[in-house]
Amino acid sequence: MNTTDGGRAAAGYTGTAGDCVCRAIAIAAQLPYQEVYTALNGAGKTERLTRRRRRRSSARTGVHKDTIRKFLTGLGWIWTPTMKIGSGCRVHLRADELPPGRLIVQVSKHLTCVIDGVIHDTHDCSRDGTRCVYGYWSEKSGDRT
Repeated sequence: MNTTDGGRAAAGYTGTAGDCVCRAIAIAAQLPYQEVYTALNGAGKTERLTRRRRRRSSARTGVHKDTIRKFLTGLGWIWTPTMKIGSGCRVHLRADELPPGRLIVQVSKHLTCVIDGVIHDTHDCSRDGTRCVYGYWSEKSGDRT
């Protein structure tokens, strides 16, 4: 576990926030926190509100899954699902169950960054290695070093 805020404090933000999406992307993609924050809020402004979606995405309070998908696909990242409906948990948030490299991992109500098996987040969200991984985003091979 490596405790990091992904550059949030360096960008001038204080206090707590539900910004796990912004932090995970900033750390994994090696981008400045403020750049990711601004881009996610810009993407949120283009979202259409519906009966089910009454709020737009916000880098500070939460980002909708389809906005995350569009954003990371635009960066050239690839989604790998590790769980299907009714399949049960097969991959846990542990180094021996995830591939090496820079990953943005989706767990219940949270995104975190895992780099070569080490969680990079503000807290240990692994639940002692029992937390189920829904899937993860990884870079296309050869994109970044």
